[in-house]
Amino acid sequence: MRGVTRGIRRAATAGVAAAGLALLPAVANATPGTGVTGVIISQTTAGGKDYILREVTIQPGGKTGWHFHDGTLYAFVAQGTLTHPDSSCDSSIVYKTGAAFVEPSGANHVHEGINLGKKPVVLEVLYVLPHGAPLSEDAPNPGCDF
Repeated sequence: MRGVTRGIRRAATAGVAAAGLALLPAVANATPGTGVTGVIISQTTAGGKDYILREVTIQPGGKTGWHFHDGTLYAFVAQGTLTHPDSSCDSSIVYKTGAAFVEPSGANHVHEGINLGKKPVVLEVLYVLPHGAPLSEDAPNPGCDF
């Protein structure tokens, strides 16, 4: 009888876990990146903020996926040309080698980085994030077709 009770308990626990997973947001809403790698060069925390210097490389045809940041990012294009549409779907937002730009924080600043060129895009990015925040937060495509 003890083994039967244990089996019922395990089955009930599995059922509760499966029901809980069903309540989570669908992963299909996220737009995963492809052809993107990043290396942290330096990281420190001061005044409740994480300062992370990272080199991000986007291969030809690669995309970051739609996302936003919980803090401000300061980026420099070390190589290549980055197409950087925001939620307005404006694909003419382009940054070439030597350009610098700022990505404001918050879910109302959804964007994607795309490499439409023939060589890798290399970005030097300073993330200024609330302590412990992720580098980025996935977001659904706002309706853009690229």
